[in-house]
Amino acid sequence: MKGKIADGEARDRLIIWIRRRMEEFGITPQALADSIQHDLDHPPLYRDARGNEWNGLGDTPQWLRAARNAGVDPGFFRITAPAEPPSEDGKKIDPRQLDLFA
Repeated sequence: MKGKIADGEARDRLIIWIRRRMEEFGITPQALADSIQHDLDHPPLYRDARGNEWNGLGDTPQWLRAARNAGVDPGFFRITAPAEPPSEDGKKIDPRQLDLFA
């Protein structure tokens, strides 16, 4: 394994880096959990080809306003909720994160 970082060591380094960035920007674990829960409670309703999403809350984002101004019906960007993948422990899985763990 000369010249390569073991998976466990890489994971540990990543965790340290994430914790430092959270501390640097004042992000608490509770704030992170609240943000994740908010995303789960308000899934995106619109998505463009670049991956920009909007859940319908707040002001209409610039990318959707620009499309509407260009004559594109916002309904074109409307997405349907993906089927919930079953989980082994019964917890709700965010389908946007499935590729992160494959």
